Amino acid sequence: MPIIEMHMLEGRTTEQKNRVAAAVTEAVIASLGVRPESVRILITEHHADEFYVAGIPPKKRAEAPPLANGAQEHTA
Repeated sequence: MPIIEMHMLEGRTTEQKNRVAAAVTEAVIASLGVRPESVRILITEHHADEFYVAGIPPKKRAEAPPLANGAQEHTA
C-alpha cells in the first residue's frame, strides 16, 4: 500500500488538492501497478511562518534583495 505524504503552504482550494491527489494517484498506479484503492495520500498544510528555506521564512525571503550578479537560488 503506497502512502504519499505531501506538505504545502496553506491557501490552496479543496479543488486544487483534489486535482493533485488524483494526479498523484494516477502516477502511482501507472508506475507501481497498484490498484487505486491501495493508494493513500496525506496532505499536511502549514502556515507560512512554519515553512523555512535556508533557515528563512517566506516573508523574510520575499523582503530580501535579489541575488547579485544574476546568481540563482538553488532549491531542492
